[in-house]
Amino acid sequence: MKLKNLFFRFSCAVLLCCYLTGCGSIQHKSSTDTAQAQGTKAPPKTADDFSISSDSENETVDETSSADAAIPSASESESVTQQELLTGAAALYSNGQEISFDPSWQYADFSAINSGTATIYLADSDRKDIVVGVNAGHGTSGGASVKTQCHPDGSPKTTGGSTAQGATYATAVSGGMTFNDGTAESTVTLQMAQILKDKLLAQGYDVLMVRNSDDVQLDNVARTVLCNNVADCHISLHWDGDGLGYDKGCFYISVPDGLKSMEPVASHWQEHDALGASLVEGLRTEGMTIYQNGSMNIDLTQTSYSTIPSVDMELGNASSDHSDSTLNSLADGLVLGLNAYFGN
Repeated sequence: MKLKNLFFRFSCAVLLCCYLTGCGSIQHKSSTDTAQAQGTKAPPKTADDFSISSDSENETVDETSSADAAIPSASESESVTQQELLTGAAALYSNGQEISFDPSWQYADFSAINSGTATIYLADSDRKDIVVGVNAGHGTSGGASVKTQCHPDGSPKTTGGSTAQGATYATAVSGGMTFNDGTAESTVTLQMAQILKDKLLAQGYDVLMVRNSDDVQLDNVARTVLCNNVADCHISLHWDGDGLGYDKGCFYISVPDGLKSMEPVASHWQEHDALGASLVEGLRTEGMTIYQNGSMNIDLTQTSYSTIPSVDMELGNASSDHSDSTLNSLADGLVLGLNAYFGN
């Protein structure tokens, strides 16, 4: 999906080769006669489309791009390689490639921990040309002792959470909570991410694994910026540290009203909420317990720097079952939600 128009000329080459095979001749066009193609990304759905209540009116965003390219000659067609004919992530990256943080990316200078790498995996077949950023929450050694700016404009947090309302700096990466059985949240989020990765690949999605091991030296800003530049959406996996003695169920972190006028949130919050609502509905369909209306307003660092559909998914709390069977069911629900969001 992302960058597809950059490879339009190669699609033209394939069409031309098919034409030559079927007709045995080529009709040359004048230098002013060009072929035009337009690739349109479906507008993001709103939270209302997925039956999750919202306290604000949602708007759809229609992103349309176009490219003009001259039809290549037969000799040019013959020189096109198989790699060049691939689109999206498959054309830019190899399967299992580690991707480093680029300090020239937008908002990169707000990151304090960014020496680690993410890993991209490409689907073997039925590729959707969609890269899903899967972010296993927590798991950055030393992250709790470092601070990053809450918002790119320096404004204070509009809600409380792991960082208090009114603060301008937040913990770069918190250590996470501990389940009632003594298991660290970071361990379970990584297990969840690995299971989700395999199910997404089987469905034809490409996957950017933001954290692929117990420790990755990428803070929350760096993780978000990596996803902004490599993925088509960003899902951060968590379990809530609410201290409750019962499993309250799954929900997503929605965008609070106080954040909706700040960029880049102002331009993308409808997409964030729509993605979260769709994922919750997928989890509900899979039989997972859903907390209240499926969302909770919290001002997050992730949301504050995201320029693609991005959401923090809370898949339960310290009392939740995190057995392999439950994690597999959660992953199935998330895949259902992604399919609905992207119209697959």
